Amino acid sequence: MEHFIVSARKYRPTTFKDVVGQSAITNTLENAIANNHLAQALLFTGPRGVGKTTCARILAKRINADDNTSEDEDFAFNIFELDAASNNSVDDIRSLIDQVRIPPQVGKFKVYIIDEVHMLSAAAFNAFLKTLEEPPKHAIFILATTEKHKIIPTILSRCQIFDFKRITVKDIKEHLGHVAASEGIQADEDGLQIIAQKADGALRDALSIFDRVVSFSGKNLTRQAVTENLNVLDYTTYFKVTDLVLDNNIPELLLEYDQILSQGFDGHHFIAGLASHFRDLLVGQQPQTNDLLEVGPEIKAKYLDQSQRCSKAFLIQAIEKANACDLQFRSSRNQRLLVELCLMQLASITFDGEKKKSPNYIIPASHFKTVRPEERIDAPQPAVPKVKEAPKEVAEPQATHPELVATAPAIADPTPQEPAPAVAEKPKINLNSNSGRRVSALSLKSIKEKQQLQAQSAKDKEDTVLPTEEFTQAALEEHWKAFTAKMERKGRYNLVSHLSMAVPKKDGNRLLLEYPNATIKVELESASHELLGYLREQLKNYDIELDIQVNEEIQKRYAYTPREKYDKLNEINPLMDTLRQEFDLEI
Repeated sequence: MEHFIVSARKYRPTTFKDVVGQSAITNTLENAIANNHLAQALLFTGPRGVGKTTCARILAKRINADDNTSEDEDFAFNIFELDAASNNSVDDIRSLIDQVRIPPQVGKFKVYIIDEVHMLSAAAFNAFLKTLEEPPKHAIFILATTEKHKIIPTILSRCQIFDFKRITVKDIKEHLGHVAASEGIQADEDGLQIIAQKADGALRDALSIFDRVVSFSGKNLTRQAVTENLNVLDYTTYFKVTDLVLDNNIPELLLEYDQILSQGFDGHHFIAGLASHFRDLLVGQQPQTNDLLEVGPEIKAKYLDQSQRCSKAFLIQAIEKANACDLQFRSSRNQRLLVELCLMQLASITFDGEKKKSPNYIIPASHFKTVRPEERIDAPQPAVPKVKEAPKEVAEPQATHPELVATAPAIADPTPQEPAPAVAEKPKINLNSNSGRRVSALSLKSIKEKQQLQAQSAKDKEDTVLPTEEFTQAALEEHWKAFTAKMERKGRYNLVSHLSMAVPKKDGNRLLLEYPNATIKVELESASHELLGYLREQLKNYDIELDIQVNEEIQKRYAYTPREKYDKLNEINPLMDTLRQEFDLEI
């Protein structure tokens, strides 16, 4: 079996012209070499797989080459590569500095390429400062890193910085097409497009994905083979889901999502892709933004066609809902329900808009009727025969309340040919009854009447006789313990502790209590309303009152510390001290 070389190594650029997507940097380096204007300390920074180390090797080869140098010459003796991830100590940098002093045996320059330079320790950076600022004339340092912010500013100030950018999807796709043609592989344009998008701007990752898909599909690389191997959702899935959303077809939408999950796809990946799909539809609506669609011509035509079915307001709202679901996915406990709820909300955007505009949901103005205060009477109005209107001084008294207006006497009309207006008889309200009384507050007279009603209610309450039966000390203690047990069931253990410390003593209708400090007194007084309510109801005596006193002398009854507990036991049984001395025990 022949040795296989991965495409990332086999098709690694050997000249600046072969570097993909970094024309600004390669042109700058070419001009610097041609004009003899190259700095001795260079820093290449950028994402992974964009050509930093490749450009460093090409640069090292170019500055040592002359007109008589063959293309196969690699100047391996003049190029020194150091991996700072594994050689990041001060001793490694000191060893490098010792080698820098020796001039090259072949060529003009010795090039030191330090990869992942941000992994150097702070001491190693400081040891490298002087040499980096004033290197020998034959030495050139090229530092490469993916995290420029981790390099100390004193190093950055001594380097000429080149920022490598992410390679565009178009450039990656064209390079993959060139590699496929060189390998004799029939590659589908859409398949290469998916690989380029999956690489996320890294050409090395794109070539690795390309090798994996070729191993799966052979010489015929199709879009279906790419989606199956990379486990990515195809464009057709999102087009179908969007059609169901626009048709407000929630049942089919849930079934489609269930089928997506059954195929092994992640719900988070699906909802993130759906948000990107809505974004592509939005940018596809305007000719000015069509270039932002990084898809093939056939797929772009589908985007343009579906975007015409969507309104701008719908797409903006759909992007917001899908993006919110994406942000909440990781923290959700029921992730499937979260995505399904998002899909149902998406399918209800246009449906709700049509529903709100429907004339069936418009309430006519005639439905709302202003009711005058004098018409607010719950009792039904009795019907009376048509009579002639009474004199003004009788029919319209000065009272503002309908319940205070007496019914005017009706005067029969002597001429039946003339129709007389109907006058509804006002219902009579019993002023002695307070139940269901509604008093208007629109006049001074009504305020006065309200005050009279309140006074009458207070008088009725005073006339109510509450029981004041006699009770015994035993009954008091029994209900006191019952209330304590009730508080314990409610979990109010602090109050239970205070209630258990003392037993009330009956002194007529007063309950005498003594506690060792004022803190317990305050806490018990805060619960006295509930306590007295319970005791008054159980003992059937509503004259009971609490009298809580603070007596610091009784504090000695309670033992808190281990020493106090021991002294308490020793008072009860003096042999406790003999036992402690016999066995040499500690308190």
